[in-house]
Amino acid sequence: MNALTERFRRKWAAERAQAAFLALADGAVFRGVAFGARKDALGEAVFNTGMTGYQEILTDPSYAGQFVVLTAPEIGNYGCNPEDAESRALFLSGLVVRNVNPPSNFRAAESLGETLLRGGRPGIYGVDTRALTLHLRDHGAQRAYLHVEDAPLDEAEAIRRAREWPGLDGQDYAARVSAPEPYVWNAEGRFRVTVYDFGVKRNILRRLAAEGCRVEVTPAATPAAEVLARRPDGVFLSNGPADPAAVTYAQEAVRELLAARVPLMGICLGHQLLGLACGARCERLPFGHHGCNHPVKNLLDGTVAITSQNHNYALGALPDCLEQTHVNLNDGTCEGIRHRALPAFAVQFHPEAAPGPREAQSLFRSFTALMEARQ
Repeated sequence: MNALTERFRRKWAAERAQAAFLALADGAVFRGVAFGARKDALGEAVFNTGMTGYQEILTDPSYAGQFVVLTAPEIGNYGCNPEDAESRALFLSGLVVRNVNPPSNFRAAESLGETLLRGGRPGIYGVDTRALTLHLRDHGAQRAYLHVEDAPLDEAEAIRRAREWPGLDGQDYAARVSAPEPYVWNAEGRFRVTVYDFGVKRNILRRLAAEGCRVEVTPAATPAAEVLARRPDGVFLSNGPADPAAVTYAQEAVRELLAARVPLMGICLGHQLLGLACGARCERLPFGHHGCNHPVKNLLDGTVAITSQNHNYALGALPDCLEQTHVNLNDGTCEGIRHRALPAFAVQFHPEAAPGPREAQSLFRSFTALMEARQ
């Protein structure tokens, strides 16, 4: 038994008696045992169907304001390490799992519980996550209150707090997770790319760098004029959390960038912002798409890719200036768009993976092709 596993087991033994529960706004309560930070939290409960990648999920800023219910029953087996983090911090509201296991992997630097504790985020294990997932599937994503603190709390009070929480609709969470200052990710490359950070994942930046891009990251509220003054070859609109309709300043920036005919690529929230800026509608999904196994059809060439996804909203009716390029084969929602006259396209899914399949990473080459054509 290695030292990390032994440390986990000692901490595990000390935690087993700490009861916890997740109370949903519709009155349902799911009980378990606390781990991670001992701090109660509010959030929206969603489920993720990925079999692996819990550390990437923990550190994905798109999960800000959400309790992530992992449907895979055994979590924590390979621990956590700095190399697999997708952002500078943990932004989710909390984690809900069935079983937490000791880490047993040569890359593990700490256990899952230690990562949650260091990041100040609560967790609950021992939950019947199958029943909870079915509940969310049937009743939709729920506002929720997670109680993990030592002080007792009545379940009815927790339900009341969940119902009073404003939720994610109409909320600008991109401003909460965005980098406070611009920074350079990669200083070498053929193409100069400015990335709008609405909650960007590091693997997006890695993929851009791998395609020959000099990558500069800029905060979410950066005016388009400031970006254009840097004379980028292209602008990237990143993923991010919560309601795209609330990020009005970004929509205005996208309109100005389109007018300047700068090549644009968007992922997830960036996809929704491009659509909204062009006049599309954006709609709330019942329980969102969260996982690594969503089939998407490319309407341009007929191919199908298995994709990684994490979003609660989807584009509805498109204006005439936009063409739909991808469709979700599970529910028919829009998964990709491109502008009919301008060098701009976006996808709802995550071609950079981390976690998940990498079948759609060629989309980054499509972006560099737009920039090359403009050069």
